[in-house]
Amino acid sequence: MVAESRIKGWCPGAWRPMATGDGLLVRVRPRLGQFTRDQMLALCEAAETFGSGLIELTSRANLQLRGVTEASWPRLMSFLVEHDLVESDPQVERRPQLLLAPDWRAGDATHETACLLLARLADMAELPDKMGIAIDAGEAPVLGEASADFRIERSASGALQPRASGGLLVRADGQALGTPVDSPASAVELLLRLAHWFVASGGRQSGRMHRHQISLPAWAPASIPPAKAGPRLALGDHARGRVVGLPFGRVSAPVLRAAVDSASVTVVRVTPWRRLLIEGDEIGGVAFSGLLNDEGDPRLDMQACPGAPHCEQASVETLGLAERLSGRVEGSVHVSGCAKGCACRQPTDLCLTGRDGRFDLILSDRADGTPVATGLNESDVLAYLENEDASRL
Repeated sequence: MVAESRIKGWCPGAWRPMATGDGLLVRVRPRLGQFTRDQMLALCEAAETFGSGLIELTSRANLQLRGVTEASWPRLMSFLVEHDLVESDPQVERRPQLLLAPDWRAGDATHETACLLLARLADMAELPDKMGIAIDAGEAPVLGEASADFRIERSASGALQPRASGGLLVRADGQALGTPVDSPASAVELLLRLAHWFVASGGRQSGRMHRHQISLPAWAPASIPPAKAGPRLALGDHARGRVVGLPFGRVSAPVLRAAVDSASVTVVRVTPWRRLLIEGDEIGGVAFSGLLNDEGDPRLDMQACPGAPHCEQASVETLGLAERLSGRVEGSVHVSGCAKGCACRQPTDLCLTGRDGRFDLILSDRADGTPVATGLNESDVLAYLENEDASRL
């Protein structure tokens, strides 16, 4: 099973780990976008016992463990199954990822739709591995920028009656408009039908919905817009606890354990924005050490891949330089261990790309763009930015 981890070009999982420079990358999907306190503590234990102790929060709201060895992986999987963190059947992991708006409430449209879809996943077409589904049926959708191939959202007209069972739509990625449905059950039915259409119309070759250059079927007209987008969860006190941030989307197991190892913590919800919602009655106003509590902290939005030695493609360390640049450069920043630019596919104001153990400095472009300076070490980068007045970048 672990030998399969050498293959790249798909999203890793728990049963399908991916080989990286520091060992196997094992990704855990939270059910309904949340972990219980006991599950989170077990995940911290797993990270330290079977991996490097580093936990990462992905842009699809999964948590992943780094530094797992091929020898420790079987024992890790037994531990994860025992603590109900992964399914015992590897085939379940091959079903599409569900991404839920993190602020859902029990019985609301997002929760009801997710439960109905989970009960019907066995009827889902066999979609390409990287495809995902966003369920974002609150009054104001918040997952518009998150990666998803199909979305169930509140429609613009439905936002006027957010507690009604209707007013939803199903929208294919790449489409500005969606198809109206009158209930969560109807949304699930239409989604399943669209998934089968995608496969039947050659979608497996396209790989993702936004690359599938085929018109939607006549029975799924894209005719109405989604509701106006709402804000993502802000750091600080929340009605159900506290929202905290992870610097560059990463946290050590001891820091995370200290945050959740309290009897007042009940659930930890994950988001695609480097934020966790820690639910509990007595944690309002708590500033958790090692986690971000300031909404203006640049490490919430700076892009940095794991770099060397964590990634076998990277020739430079990235996180130390990203930390030094934090707060020193205005505008968007991307520190990439190589020209692949996995952490950010879009141009940024400043991009530093590793090449042969040094950095190329690129302005207003991607990691594979044309550099304005090459062969820089960290000191050279900082000196260059000082001389060029980094605040203007």
